Amino acid sequence: MPDTLSTAVTDVVELTRTLVRCESVTPKEAGALQHLERTLKPLGFSCERMDFTQAGTDDVANLYARIGQDKFGNGRHFCFAGHSDVVPVGDLSSWTIGPFSAELSGGYLFGRGAADMKGAIAAFTEACARFLARRGRDFGGSISLLITGDEEGPAVNGTVKMLKKLAERGETIDACVVGEPTSSKRFGDMMKIGRRGSMTVDLVVRGIQGHVGYPERLDNPIHRLSALIEALVREPIDQGSTHFQPTSLQFTTIDVGNKATNIAPGTVKARFNTRFNDLWTSKTLLAHLKERIERASAALGGNGTIEFASVEVSGESFYTAPGPLVELVAGAIRDVAGVECELSTTGGTSDARFISRYCPVLEFGLVGETMHKVDEKSAIEDLKTLSRVYETVLDRYFAA
Repeated sequence: MPDTLSTAVTDVVELTRTLVRCESVTPKEAGALQHLERTLKPLGFSCERMDFTQAGTDDVANLYARIGQDKFGNGRHFCFAGHSDVVPVGDLSSWTIGPFSAELSGGYLFGRGAADMKGAIAAFTEACARFLARRGRDFGGSISLLITGDEEGPAVNGTVKMLKKLAERGETIDACVVGEPTSSKRFGDMMKIGRRGSMTVDLVVRGIQGHVGYPERLDNPIHRLSALIEALVREPIDQGSTHFQPTSLQFTTIDVGNKATNIAPGTVKARFNTRFNDLWTSKTLLAHLKERIERASAALGGNGTIEFASVEVSGESFYTAPGPLVELVAGAIRDVAGVECELSTTGGTSDARFISRYCPVLEFGLVGETMHKVDEKSAIEDLKTLSRVYETVLDRYFAA
């Protein structure tokens, strides 16, 4: 029987609106976590702020909330994970509705974060409230919300450090659902059970600066870089793997800084990002790319040099094989929304890459078509359905 726990049910739509009105553009907290903490405490959650700082990065506020058995108990621990920070709004004049007004119109809730992913955080909360109102605190395990304010930024002072802190004090998570907006065209049509890795490389190509009228006296690094780009993108890196798309490589910037029309520069800088599948680790892929570049450079001859100025790996690929967690969530989606979801590894990175080191993890949330776009929105009915899916997941995970 439920104990004296508050039986008030948090409304997913109104909570989403409140969170959207908090202008929590990374790394600002803007009251979003404070309000979430005020909402969770009356439900019986123990709330802990995990704020982190690191030289050269912005301070970040994070929230860890847990209810149920003692953290060292034998009951299973189910975690909902997500982020309260949002990306900038861009050109404000392009928005039809104010990005932080959280207006309701035509069956949708508009605003930055409505899809990515304050709507899912509100759905977590309402699902927990409804579950606890029926089951009370003695439901045979623990539920937690792990909410960072650093997912849309460098992801240095958020989830990765929260998980490390939990591990250091002996606290474990048995299963996790991240509320990223994974649905593609229709609510429930896709969940993510893995993600490709991401690596960004900065190159510096040096040649010999000189007057363009005397080409025999110079070695144009732009021409050399052009050949290197061709060597990297001419042939696919791979054809994909059983569970992943082919590895992709995209150049994102080329910088010369030369305003003169009669001088060939001596140096050109370039950056590329690669999203790689499970055929590679970041180390093996980098070695492969270096080999391609060095071979192409040698074929050009001349005196040019190439330097790998920096290599940043934001995450390796990961994959959660279909099993109990995947089947649990897929079954809840099927029974609540009437949709058979696709199991996918497409898209960018998420904090699930950090969580995968600790426990089985998957991502499921709202339709993501408008995330990071002008007039971001979520269907009101989808918010309600998502909450019911999460509640069903809890019911079945902690089945008596």
